[in-house]
Amino acid sequence: MLIEKTLLEQFNINEIEIQRRMELFKLTQGELDLLAAQQPIIEQHLDSLVAKFYDKQTQFDEIALLIGDADTLQRLRNAQRRYIQELFSGHYDNAYVNSRLRIGLVHKRIGVEPKLYLSASCTLKYLVEDVLIEHIANPSELPQVLRALDKLISFDTALVFDTYIGTLLSAVENAKKRMETYARELEEKSKILSAHAERDPLTELYNKRAMQRTIMRELNAAIRRKSYLSVIYIDVNKFKFINDTFGHAKGDEVLQTLGQAITESCRTSDFPCRIGGDEFCVILPEASRATALHIGDRIEAAFTTAYPEYSISIGICVTGNESFVSANELIEGADKAMYEAKQQS
Repeated sequence: MLIEKTLLEQFNINEIEIQRRMELFKLTQGELDLLAAQQPIIEQHLDSLVAKFYDKQTQFDEIALLIGDADTLQRLRNAQRRYIQELFSGHYDNAYVNSRLRIGLVHKRIGVEPKLYLSASCTLKYLVEDVLIEHIANPSELPQVLRALDKLISFDTALVFDTYIGTLLSAVENAKKRMETYARELEEKSKILSAHAERDPLTELYNKRAMQRTIMRELNAAIRRKSYLSVIYIDVNKFKFINDTFGHAKGDEVLQTLGQAITESCRTSDFPCRIGGDEFCVILPEASRATALHIGDRIEAAFTTAYPEYSISIGICVTGNESFVSANELIEGADKAMYEAKQQS
């Protein structure tokens, strides 16, 4: 019963909707009763109807291929018997509608194209009409019975096509969701890759590529704002001696510690970078020389606290707030100041 409820709810069909659809097809209770009155005739010729139906259907290669083996054919014969019986059962309620929805769902899943379903529906209607024309007791009722049959089969076909369309729309929606999920995942991966591409793997600071991009952006911003822009250059004194004496693992440890000291000493608006080897720089937007000196002192204090036996050299270059040098001149100025400090250490 859960499956039935789910199908009916999925297609927003309840008793009110069933009645509304009956009205759309101008299918009256009197016509349904008239169909139900023909049940004895249909039951008497049911086996013959099913046999003729599948004789005609299997003449088409594409239908025969869909049917496949004898077991499948027998299951289809039994299902068709039930369908014909339900057409003349006199019960056209939720269970009847659910059965039609399930028929559409099954046909869609096994790959029956709409043209094949419509063709089969027409074939069945003509065969049933032939039986009614030949055996109906009251010939004056025949036009009304045939009209009612046509309306009911159209009613059923609409339900079947609701499942075809609903399944297609569901597939499109699912595909859309998968594409959206894939796009989000791709975007996240792109962000991660982009972040990795601009990060130094040892210290997790920005790398030289990111530094070059950032200093151009911040210099342009400083020019627009007429503000200061400072660059700090940092180098570990006698780093080659550390590497040669204690090994590269120790050297990496020293670089990581310096990277951490820089990160913890900077403002959130600053951009700490490792340029390569033991050379680091920090880009400081809206920072005067006094601010840059203060941050440089903090970096040096943090590093020497961790390694009292080692030292670093720091150089600072400032541009703005009225006249500005180029990005290369700013970097070269900080590098030169750092080299001069190293010579004095």
